[in-house]
Amino acid sequence: MSELPPPPPTTRARTVARYVLAAAMIYAGFSHLFWARQEFQAQVPQWVPMDADGVVMASGGVEITLGLGLALLRRDRVLVGRLLAVFFVLIFPGNIAQFVDQVDGFGLNSDTSRFVRLLFQPVLIAWALWATGIPRRNRQTLQTSSPA
Repeated sequence: MSELPPPPPTTRARTVARYVLAAAMIYAGFSHLFWARQEFQAQVPQWVPMDADGVVMASGGVEITLGLGLALLRRDRVLVGRLLAVFFVLIFPGNIAQFVDQVDGFGLNSDTSRFVRLLFQPVLIAWALWATGIPRRNRQTLQTSSPA
């Protein structure tokens, strides 16, 4: 049996960023399940053809799972980073709906605050990718495959 390749190299800053993001995801996931459950239910867009509580519970479970993956799966951190980035893309329409439908929640009680939140979604996507080493890995792959 062949041994798995080592994970791509990382830096202390990326590792710290990964653990901070992991903690934030785990915290957010538990908040979906317990203390902020109703607040999250109010933010599920009306056009989602599923029970709002089910959506909140499922997304909370996904957030906890991804957070644990970021914290514990060192060898698979690139995969987890990609999955987290996809998750952030998938929930973005809900954030847009909150802005368009003018739904208050989590202190976002003005069009300006809801709009500013939209600007942070790409930051979260970039954070997930950068903290798990994806840009560095791709750059190294390009450098090793280019002719000398």
